[in-house]
Amino acid sequence: MKNLDVFMEDRPDFRFILDLIVPGARVLDLGSGNGELLILLEKRGVKGQGLEKNEECIYKCIEQGLIVHHGDLDDGLKHHLTKSFDYVILNQIIQETQYPGGAIKESLRIGKKVIVVFPNFGHWKIRWKILLNGKTPVTRLLPYRWYDTPNLHYLSVIDFLEFCKINHIKVEITAYFSGRRRIFFKPNLFSCIALFVLKEEE
Repeated sequence: MKNLDVFMEDRPDFRFILDLIVPGARVLDLGSGNGELLILLEKRGVKGQGLEKNEECIYKCIEQGLIVHHGDLDDGLKHHLTKSFDYVILNQIIQETQYPGGAIKESLRIGKKVIVVFPNFGHWKIRWKILLNGKTPVTRLLPYRWYDTPNLHYLSVIDFLEFCKINHIKVEITAYFSGRRRIFFKPNLFSCIALFVLKEEE
């Protein structure tokens, strides 16, 4: 991993998550990639483990001493016990899953709280490029062409809030970011990344 301070500046969502989760908490990171977030969480005294479908990423995690299991989020989380984790993290992975709604509901079953982070496709630059060019945009937020993108779903902040309302999911905390800055004004228009902390309604 590159210089930790630089890395954290480039990932304000990581910094927010690290400030949120207390030492000793049990965390499941779904779609853990190369384990960057898990490493940072463990440095803070969090008991973390991951789930990842890319075997190369799993090997890198294991080399760093992380507990990461091989699995596909779309295959479900039935083998995990109800409320067996304090937090389940879905960091920029729901837009790549086939059934994001099901993944979030299962995460709420096994976690006391769920942290969801996703790229906001309602950002003004994306809207402008579609309006101006009339084709699927390629931006820093959307660096892929339509034919090689891992993204299966394109959602905005408003879409996600609507999903939570329809499914009676409580939104406990929200945070929005553009680059290294936190966004407070019109997040559906100006934020590149959206972060939600969810829990089941009582």
